[in-house]
Amino acid sequence: METKFVYHFDEGCKEMKELLGGKGANLAEMTSIGLPVPQGFTITTQACNDYYDNACHIRESILSQIDQEMAQLEVEQNKQLGSVDDPLLVSVRSGAVFSMPSMMDTVLNLGLNDRSVQGLVKKTEDELLLMTVIVVLSKCLQMWLQVFQNINLIPF
Repeated sequence: METKFVYHFDEGCKEMKELLGGKGANLAEMTSIGLPVPQGFTITTQACNDYYDNACHIRESILSQIDQEMAQLEVEQNKQLGSVDDPLLVSVRSGAVFSMPSMMDTVLNLGLNDRSVQGLVKKTEDELLLMTVIVVLSKCLQMWLQVFQNINLIPF
């Protein structure tokens, strides 16, 4: 049987902290007791260990599980990542078994790009929304550069 590396929020519980990390286990627990939690999934600490054990390479089986969960999320939200009409935007939060404030990275509004912004603008003619989207897109780009390209940006 293939190792499960990705858990939908409704598949876990707080006792799975070693596997899902603190955030993942708590999101699963809140989901299980009926609190309002956005749809999502957690990639396990085992997947992270596997990544480092394999020279920072993500195995195809893990990518496949992530793709399956993303497809389920798209169905649940009735949106598609990268869509130019009504894009799905997601947040990616790192987590660990123990809390480490300010040590973990976050990327918000993943899925926002020059094409998907046009789709959001088409949905509304609200100028304030357009300005907000532009600011969010620039923040998204800054986060991407800082987290994934290790480029330190001076806030302006």
